[in-house]
Amino acid sequence: RERERQMREERERERETYMSQRLSFCSKLCFAIGGAPKEVAASATAFFLQIYLLDVAQITPMQASMVLFIGKVWGKWTKIGRLMPWMVGCTPFVVVSYFYLWYVPSFTHGRFIWYLGFYCLYQTLITCFHVPYSALTMFLSTDQKERDSATAYRMTLEILGTLVGAAIQGQIVASAHMRKHCLDHGNSSTGYLGNGSGKEVYMIAAGVVAAVFLVCTVVMFLGVRERDDPYPTPVEEQLPFHKGFILVMKHGPYLTLTAAFLFITVAIQLVQSNFVLFCTYAVDLKDHFQNIVLTILVSAVVSIPMWQWFLQRFGKKTAAFCGISWIMPFTLMLVFIPYVAVAYVVAVASGLSVAASLLLPWSMLPDVVDNFRLANPTSKGHEAIFYSFYVFFTKFASGISLGVSTLCLQFAEYDTSSCKQKPAVAYTLKLLIGVAPVAFIITGLIILIFYPISEEVRLRNRTSLEELR
Repeated sequence: RERERQMREERERERETYMSQRLSFCSKLCFAIGGAPKEVAASATAFFLQIYLLDVAQITPMQASMVLFIGKVWGKWTKIGRLMPWMVGCTPFVVVSYFYLWYVPSFTHGRFIWYLGFYCLYQTLITCFHVPYSALTMFLSTDQKERDSATAYRMTLEILGTLVGAAIQGQIVASAHMRKHCLDHGNSSTGYLGNGSGKEVYMIAAGVVAAVFLVCTVVMFLGVRERDDPYPTPVEEQLPFHKGFILVMKHGPYLTLTAAFLFITVAIQLVQSNFVLFCTYAVDLKDHFQNIVLTILVSAVVSIPMWQWFLQRFGKKTAAFCGISWIMPFTLMLVFIPYVAVAYVVAVASGLSVAASLLLPWSMLPDVVDNFRLANPTSKGHEAIFYSFYVFFTKFASGISLGVSTLCLQFAEYDTSSCKQKPAVAYTLKLLIGVAPVAFIITGLIILIFYPISEEVRLRNRTSLEELR
């Protein structure tokens, strides 16, 4: 009888522990909403900042290249402690810096410094938001299934945020772009994009995005509860940052995962940042680019549940290979068969890969942290290092790709005052949309082959962590 009583008590404790780690639908939704605003802003800057700097602000391609590269790599990791205060505290400053990024000052010669300064400030502040937000995944629940589910909610809302950002920016500023001002003002873009109308639409779009950012952050703050680390550790004090950093940088699964998705992120970033220019100057799709972008993002939103089911059924590594390799033939198809119908087929197919490239790394990163915890049982509280340096490395790589791609346009003699570009510009854009992304994706997938956390390892780690807890 005593043994039966102990067994009942043990089962009750297990049930209470399990229930305490369950996340409600409201918690998952509020957590996901918190990630949407940064993607709204990121979508607007990714698709439109390059063409805005070239055709509206009218700085040179070399200066635009420096703004995009330096700004991307500017934001760096800061030891942040508790997570929520950083996200809430930096939000008003993110909003202000984002708005002035889309403001055209009255002076001309200092515009490069203006945009470089505000883009660096925006990237620094958005990193202060992004790092604690992504690390918050580890403090929602210790249950892997709950974290994966919360990540799927997050990715759905983030892609929806990307969709909203592209829709807001695209539909508002579409009136300021190519076809109308070329017809009305010949071959000069200064007459339309450089006047008050072109500037005002970008400021209106920036104001709408800023308001979305504020509202979503408030919802997340009210609806998400941050949990303490439940795992015991033999040491009473946390390791110093530099020692924790060295341990993290020596962890093989983390380096492999980061390197693989670094190349994959560069590929997606190249397509994203050059897509509007490609549709405008390389192929005759300038009247359709905003709808093609929306088609890609709708396809990505709809496919997130499918990829969540796929990774649960076949494993995360298999899902990464299947989902990300899918985009390669379709990007090449768009380059070689640049017709409207083909473009929409490519858009639907590309959305599947975009969803996989966003969902999989953030779903796999918590598994790497769990693996590190078991390999280093005396180490505690290093989740932010994993997430912050993953953000930093991918931003650094994206900054290089953006800077180099814009620099390529400089070498191709891109003319900021003309609505028609030389054939060299079209050829360069085709390389940046087709060949270069495929090469980066293949490199990333080759590295991913060596990622050691299979489904068997992941489940074994889960059992060991439950015993430790």
